[in-house]
Formats: sequence, structure tokens, C-alpha cells
Amino acid sequence: MGTTKILISGMRRGITPLLAKFLKRRSAIEPEIGHMKSDGRLARCPLKGRIGDAVFAVLCACGHNIRKILAHIRALWALLLHLIAVTTWRERPLHR
Repeated sequence: MGTTKILISGMRRGITPLLAKFLKRRSAIEPEIGHMKSDGRLARCPLKGRIGDAVFAVLCACGHNIRKILAHIRALWALLLHLIAVTTWRERPLHR
């Protein structure tokens, strides 16, 4: 039988560099999964079976990525409109 290793938060001894890398990666992924559960409706899967679960998880991830891309595009668009407004306001002559 294989042995099971229990990792306690803050534990330093017995953690290999590869395991530390995996733990860092997991810490980065867990908030994304939380957002997909709340925003992407990942908690309730309407598709049937294991294949349905897998397909639904991929679709939720795609939707989450699209929402992130759209947020970046919105921010870029707002910055671009701001720069255009500032540039045209400075170049407009004052009529008195």
C-alpha cells in the first residue's frame, strides 16, 4: 500500500521544490474556481452524466475567460476614449 502524506498549512519540512510549485499553482487557481462557481453557475450542472459534467466545466471556463477578455477590452476602450477626449480638448481653440 502507498503512504499518504498530510500537508498542514505553514508546514516547511518535507516540502520539495516541485510540491511547493504545485501548491503555489493551486493557490492561484482556487480563486478562479470560486468565481466560476458563483459567476459562471458552475455549482449547478444541467448536463447529464460524467461527460456532461466535463463539458459543462469546460464551457464555464470558456465563459469565464471571455468575461475576463471583455473586461480588459472595456478598460482599454475607456482609456482610448479618454485619451481622444483629452487630445481634442487641448487642440480646440478658445472662442471668446
